[in-house]
Amino acid sequence: MKIHHLNCGSVRQIEAPGLPAAPAVNHCLLAETERDGLVLVETGLGLDDVRDPGTTLGADWVTMAQPALAEDETAIRQVARLGFDPADVRHVVVTHLDVDHCGGLPDFPGARVHVLRAELDAAIAEAPSFRYRPAHWAHGPDWAAYDVPGADDWFGFASVPLTGLPPEIRLVPLGGHTAGHAGVAVHDGARWLLHCGDAYYYHRELDLTPEPHPVLDVVQTRSEIHHDLRLGTQARLRELVRRHGDEVTVFSAHDPWELAGLQA
Repeated sequence: MKIHHLNCGSVRQIEAPGLPAAPAVNHCLLAETERDGLVLVETGLGLDDVRDPGTTLGADWVTMAQPALAEDETAIRQVARLGFDPADVRHVVVTHLDVDHCGGLPDFPGARVHVLRAELDAAIAEAPSFRYRPAHWAHGPDWAAYDVPGADDWFGFASVPLTGLPPEIRLVPLGGHTAGHAGVAVHDGARWLLHCGDAYYYHRELDLTPEPHPVLDVVQTRSEIHHDLRLGTQARLRELVRRHGDEVTVFSAHDPWELAGLQA
C-alpha cells in the first residue's frame, strides 16, 4: 500500500529548540489500496474553509489558529496534483471531528466517512461550537460509526476494523482529547504507521522524559475533555514507541517536524 504524507492546512508559525521555525500543519495521509480505491486519513481544511472561513471555521477559531487558507494545500487539490481523480477517494477515516480534521469532507461527498460513534454523537449534539462546525457535514456524509471493542488486539491497544476496508487500516481509540478521539493505524507493507491525531501535539512529548511544547501544550490542554485520560494515552504511546518502535511509526496531526521527516 503506497502512502502519501500531505499537509492539508498550515496554521500559525511555531518554534522549537534546535529546529527551524515552521507553521504547524494538518498532517493527512492518502493511501492507495489495491481493491478499495483511495483512502484519505483526515481531511484538514477544505475549499469552503479557504473561501469562507468565517462561516465554516468560525471567526474565533480563525483568530486562534491563524490558518494560511491556501487552496493548493487542500486535500482535493493535492489528490488531483498527484494525478488522481478526487472521486476515486472512496473512504475517509478521521481521528475526530474538530474543524481542522474534517473541513475537507464536503470536497469528497461520495466517500464513506469512518469515525467512532461517540465522536459523531458528540459533534452532532454540540454543534455549532468552537470545535464542531455543522457546515462540514451539511452535505450528508455516508457515515460509518463504530463502537469501541473490549479486546486490546493491536500492540496492547483496542482496534476497530473498518467496513469495506482491508485489515491494514483500522481505528485505534486514543481517549482524552474529544469524546471519541482515535488514532488511525495503516500498514504500508513494511511497518505500521499510527496517525495519533491530537493525542499529542509535539514529538518530544513521547520522549522518555517528556518535553511539552510551550505553545502547543496550551492548545491541547485547553481543548482536552479529560486531562488524566489524555495523559494516560500519552503514557501508553510512549510505551508503544519504547517497546515496538521498530514495528510502528507514530506521529501526530500538527507537528511540522514529524511531517517533514516522513515526507523526506
